[in-house]
Amino acid sequence: MSNAPKNAGQNNAAKTGDLPFEEALKKLEAIVEAMESTDLPLESLLVKYEEGTRLAGICQDKLGRAELKIQQLEQNAAGAVKLKPMQTEMSEESL
Repeated sequence: MSNAPKNAGQNNAAKTGDLPFEEALKKLEAIVEAMESTDLPLESLLVKYEEGTRLAGICQDKLGRAELKIQQLEQNAAGAVKLKPMQTEMSEESL
């Protein structure tokens, strides 16, 4: 029976990467609220903390990507919006 939660967590991690930002944020807020308002056993708190950490990472990643896209947009002198060339992730990782 102890293997079931581990497998469920792994499946959940794969599914959460596909969540839209707003849904991930709602789930994260619900986890925080549950952890603050209820007296949960330590094991349950750890599971919720782990899930919250994954969701926070998803939100941070999506916000970072959105910020990068916004930074790439610039207006030229005529007011037309154009897209700047995007830096590849490999160049950022090599720093």
